[in-house]
Amino acid sequence: MTEASYLNTTRTDYDAVAVRYAELFANAHREVPLDRAILTAFAELVRVADVGPVADLGCGPGQVTAYFRDLGVTAFGIDLSPTMIALARQAYPDLRFEEGTMTDLDLADGTAGGILSWYSIIHTPPEQLPLVFAEFDRVLAPGGHILLGFFQADDDAPQPAQAFDHKASAAYRWSLNGVAELARKAGFVEVARMVREPGDTERFRQGRLLARKPSRA
Repeated sequence: MTEASYLNTTRTDYDAVAVRYAELFANAHREVPLDRAILTAFAELVRVADVGPVADLGCGPGQVTAYFRDLGVTAFGIDLSPTMIALARQAYPDLRFEEGTMTDLDLADGTAGGILSWYSIIHTPPEQLPLVFAEFDRVLAPGGHILLGFFQADDDAPQPAQAFDHKASAAYRWSLNGVAELARKAGFVEVARMVREPGDTERFRQGRLLARKPSRA
């Protein structure tokens, strides 16, 4: 299958900034209480459901994957950038990290108990995102949970996605309703949503959507 051009662009862009990215965001997930809280809640839901490990998709240098391990949840990471994966393996040699794309995951059907996409859907062109959600549905086990983190688009925008000047690679902000609708169409049931106001060094509101895949009858 021919790889979409945006994937190669995103890979190249993140390879170029991987070392600096790892330095800047090493503890970002721990330093914001609301982010830490929703990641911890997601980990607890996955642990209680007990239907498989967390797949951290777009894991970067692996810091959030390791955070789940610290919370007692089995997790592994997948990222488009080979440099990011190399950094993750170096920092956390006890964890599993692999190269891959969210449109074509090398995972068997229904084997993930949780999927984290923490600012990784933002680099997918809007017309391609339904394919990504379909792949999420394929690999997530019934009863599993998904947590999405992204930059939120303006509530009154005419379109659910807005391109913006991301420092690493081409990216899009999404409205919470837009992301929730994509999740619903893919078969997920919304559990919770959150909007966090931007911090001192952030430009935009931050959106989070937590959803689950219904268990089989």
